[in-house]
Amino acid sequence: MIGKIVRLATLAIAILAISTTSLYAESPRLIVNIIVGSMREGDLSRYEGNFTDKGFKRLMDGGMRYENAYYDYSYTSTAAGLHTLVTGAQPSVHGAIGEHWWSYVDASRVTLIGDSKAHPVPFSTGAGSYSAHRLSTPTIGEMLCDANAESKAFTVALDPLSAILLTGKKGVAYWPEMNKTSWTTSSAYLDKLPDWVKNYNSSGSNAMYSLKRWTPLYPASRYRNSEVAVIEDIKDKSTKLLSDVDLRLQNSPIGHMRYTPAGNTMLLEFASALIAQERLGADANPDILNICLDTSRYITSTYGPESMEYEDMLYRLDNDLVEFLTYLYAQVDDPRKIVVVLTSDHGTSPSYNPAGGKQRERFNVRQMEVIVNAFLGARYGSDNYVVGFANNALYLNHQKLLEKRLTIEVIREEVATFLLQLRGVSTALSASSLRNTSFAEGRSRLLQQSFYPTRSGDVVIDFMPGWIIEDGRVRSASDAGYNYDRKVPLIIYGIGAKGKSSRKVSMIELAPTIAALLGIEQPWAATAEPMAECMSK
Repeated sequence: MIGKIVRLATLAIAILAISTTSLYAESPRLIVNIIVGSMREGDLSRYEGNFTDKGFKRLMDGGMRYENAYYDYSYTSTAAGLHTLVTGAQPSVHGAIGEHWWSYVDASRVTLIGDSKAHPVPFSTGAGSYSAHRLSTPTIGEMLCDANAESKAFTVALDPLSAILLTGKKGVAYWPEMNKTSWTTSSAYLDKLPDWVKNYNSSGSNAMYSLKRWTPLYPASRYRNSEVAVIEDIKDKSTKLLSDVDLRLQNSPIGHMRYTPAGNTMLLEFASALIAQERLGADANPDILNICLDTSRYITSTYGPESMEYEDMLYRLDNDLVEFLTYLYAQVDDPRKIVVVLTSDHGTSPSYNPAGGKQRERFNVRQMEVIVNAFLGARYGSDNYVVGFANNALYLNHQKLLEKRLTIEVIREEVATFLLQLRGVSTALSASSLRNTSFAEGRSRLLQQSFYPTRSGDVVIDFMPGWIIEDGRVRSASDAGYNYDRKVPLIIYGIGAKGKSSRKVSMIELAPTIAALLGIEQPWAATAEPMAECMSK
């Protein structure tokens, strides 16, 4: 009996050790997180027939693939998804609910990464003043830097928002500035650019990847999608021209590259240079590199997930991944020293205007704001009661309500009830309800997981399935938080385990898993356990 107790105690100690350290004799030297914007989990299977063996399929066949991975909240914004990946926390905890919101104190517009005290490095026009000073929850990169002063954490992305949210306050985030395609960062990270980045910029490498004309990579007969907007030389009468797509592409070089596969190519090329120049994974001190392929999100949003543009982008990205992965693994003598994660910030909705089909409904935000203001004006006197709409929430003017001696909680409930009359609104919950009630299941629970009291609006809206916010530049969006928005690909390659798992996985499990592989402390706000499938050779 005593011997059995001893064995059980020993087993318990071993299990506890697994939760905080890697089961590898030696932790991975480099974690590479590749985030493909707006990619649904089903896309890997849908387009697999045209993938090469050494790109997406290399990861699919050789890694641990989770086919039921979800974001567990409703407002699946890019900001929320990226910060959830690296903090292991829900938006209700990490607070990165969206790109901007309105202050309850003075009704001013607040941007998540805006920082007047920071400046682009070097000084230039177009890059903006950004930092992570409004982020309060440590990322996995920050935890690594704290655990080992010699470790490095980098992020490369086309958007500064993506780069900063994945990096946090420690490490270095790089993104291209708008006017000259040069790579830049914030003074919050570096005082000056490293010489190798200066040389890379002066060589004009980014501009080399620009597509003058976008033609299909393969014959049209090999494509599953038939809707086309800007791809040229399609010799197939079965294609459906999307003549009503708003193609107001930005005129700057980077603005144009965001909407073509060239954006992915230039990003992965810079990531390869960074790996070599910063010698990532070259010593015993583990490093992290985040690569956010924002181009995929821009193409999906503009042309739709059913378009040939999106499909062709994936095939070209597949070829880019072949080169990148080949280069990456050539840098080490043992492939087990590198772990590659492939996932997405969120999925995306079906296009609201399918070619040859009936248009789906869209929600007119401006019209809603006018109607709500008129509703409150009729009850309490004409005034400006509505500040704006963001993050699927209506923001009210608290100063105005207080001046009129109106009870904010009462007005919130009145507006929430009123909004249920509008077409496209599935439910509406006041901030007071979300703060004071614990929802255990259903859509209300998902809304609560997206709610951050000091930044979310006064009344949060849940749209009906298939509805997106009306925007002339957008065919598809991730606003509603249904399965097409929340379910994403997740592959972890290089851990020794491979295969497929149908287990339902919350995306908050990724950061604790990476921490366990590296043998470091989990991000402070993380609550999930590491994925058991990844914790053995």
